[in-house]
Amino acid sequence: MPACVDQELLLGGLVDGELDAANTAMVEAHVARCDGCREELERVQAVHNLLAGSGVRHAAPRSLRNRITALPELAPKGANENRVPRWIAPGLVGALAASLLMFTLLPPRSQSVVDQELVSSHVRSLQPGHLTDVQTTNQHVVKPWFNGRIDFSPPVPELADQGFPLAGGRLDSINGKTVAAIVYHRRLHTVNLYVWPAKDAAERSFVKDGFAVTEWSRNGLRFAAVSDIPQAELREFHKLFEQRSG
Repeated sequence: MPACVDQELLLGGLVDGELDAANTAMVEAHVARCDGCREELERVQAVHNLLAGSGVRHAAPRSLRNRITALPELAPKGANENRVPRWIAPGLVGALAASLLMFTLLPPRSQSVVDQELVSSHVRSLQPGHLTDVQTTNQHVVKPWFNGRIDFSPPVPELADQGFPLAGGRLDSINGKTVAAIVYHRRLHTVNLYVWPAKDAAERSFVKDGFAVTEWSRNGLRFAAVSDIPQAELREFHKLFEQRSG
């Protein structure tokens, strides 16, 4: 029996200890009643244990060991107190080799817990009945719907004429905080825009587990758009959203 598609990312996070308490409890409860996810969790755990074992290691090439061993000789005279003792060099070689091996074998860890939760929330929202709490294409319905439910007011521009029709909104939880999730469509795809109060931070665009993510800040709010559309289209969504938000 295959694992549930919306749980696969969370199973990996559970094994790596990257989930918060709420998501950990949710995944463990799901695994207890789902044979497919239980089998997948056992497989992921087995791979994790194998890669963490002492037998999974490669020796560094002699040329690399020689180059690292020779590094202390490059230090200027009079700086001996900062040089690495020769007896440490072999251990340093082993540590570097092990790090290179783990970097090669293991998938990159998430840039942050928030990044993982954004993608996981997006995947969960695609389940039937989970996408919106208020379903409408009217911004004058979605925007006031958030009033009284959260203590901030996210902008909700209509972008249908630019190929991103509004679909509705919902409340969600990211990093233990209640956030607004404004939902747009792009052809047959879904764009989840998460909004929460936060200090200004740099814009970011990246791909996580096959999903494009674009983040930016404006007027004391942090915005994070997540979708499976191409990254260039998601950046275009960001540009249009900013223009229409005033």
